[in-house]
Amino acid sequence: MAEHPAYPVGLRLSGRRVVVLGGGQVAQRRLPALIAAGADIVLVSPEATPSVEAMADAGEITWARRPYQDGDLAEAWYALIATSDPETNSAASAEAERHRVWCVRSDDADQATAWTPATGHSEGVTVAVLTTDARGRDPRHTAAIRDAVVEGLRDGTLVAPHHRTRTPGVALVGGGPGDPDLITVRGRRLLAEADVVIADRLGPRDLLAELPPHVEVIDAAKIPYGRYMAQEAINNALIEHAKQGKSVVRLKGGDPYVFGRGMEEVQALAEAGIACTVVPGISSSISVPGAAGIPVTHRGVAHEFTVVSGHVAPDDERSLVDWPSLAKLTGTLVILMGVDKIGKIAETLVAHGKSPDTPVALVQEGTTAAQRRVDATLATVAETVRTEDVKPPAVIVIGAVVQVGPAPAA
Repeated sequence: MAEHPAYPVGLRLSGRRVVVLGGGQVAQRRLPALIAAGADIVLVSPEATPSVEAMADAGEITWARRPYQDGDLAEAWYALIATSDPETNSAASAEAERHRVWCVRSDDADQATAWTPATGHSEGVTVAVLTTDARGRDPRHTAAIRDAVVEGLRDGTLVAPHHRTRTPGVALVGGGPGDPDLITVRGRRLLAEADVVIADRLGPRDLLAELPPHVEVIDAAKIPYGRYMAQEAINNALIEHAKQGKSVVRLKGGDPYVFGRGMEEVQALAEAGIACTVVPGISSSISVPGAAGIPVTHRGVAHEFTVVSGHVAPDDERSLVDWPSLAKLTGTLVILMGVDKIGKIAETLVAHGKSPDTPVALVQEGTTAAQRRVDATLATVAETVRTEDVKPPAVIVIGAVVQVGPAPAA
């Protein structure tokens, strides 16, 4: 059989009996895909790893807690043989041959009637890479090919155009804190498929250079506002381009719903009858402190963290933040958009009970090549911002977690 290449095929196993022999690491890796395929799975094994046992406890598989017996494969459509006993594997393989059950063997590919390809998934597409014959099987090579193809589809470097008509609409994509590698794979793929990208100043700008030449890139900060408020003008631009039948990506920094006015845009699009997809992003409130060596929570130090917008000062009548209550919390306080208001914020927190010695870290341009961290206390932070010339965008972290990690480089 090894003289001929394997014939690739996709098995539709939903509701069909699949028998897995052995509850070890091989089963642990293969079972999730079989469960996802809807197979009626019977595991035959005296023991199983904790993860496999959890699948049985959850009712995802049926577990016969005993060794293999002749006849176990009689009603199966497909079998995975992965016990640690070669004799058992051979006996089960022989039974599979008698009953014409396609059978994968983890210990001896030459004696199997089926091979498991290296598989990956990207937006409704399954990529399966299979070695052509058993003698030249190289699992690491096939896995590397699989990974390269899937990654290319996800990040847009391997462009596979849709030949069916795409539904026009808008995707609100959270671009993450700034490093282009921190955008989600779905966000990157949608960018690669876009006709128009309307980008925020704080979005991952480096990604825009990777877009194909035909993509129209619009800087949201430079949209002519005219008689409109800035947000209205952005909403109108999204609606206008989508109504022209284009695929539009609204690229925002961080996450669209964390001080990003994402819901305002979703509501405007809904009122205009335009389909909208929201792709969450990594929020700078947790990623930027992490990139600077600061955990927002830490066992025995902080059991909660609070994220606050600092664009409105505590004494401003428009403020919706309960600063006196925040001063009483013992956890971490993360402030976004608060560089120019940090003096008043620190003063208010101290006035309502927070110690003046509470550590503060300001992380400017977090996750980018220009990232820098400046440390202070509530008592000194206002002066530190002035003397160190800290500029937005910067994430401010207040609390004992600032001192948990290694000391920042001088």
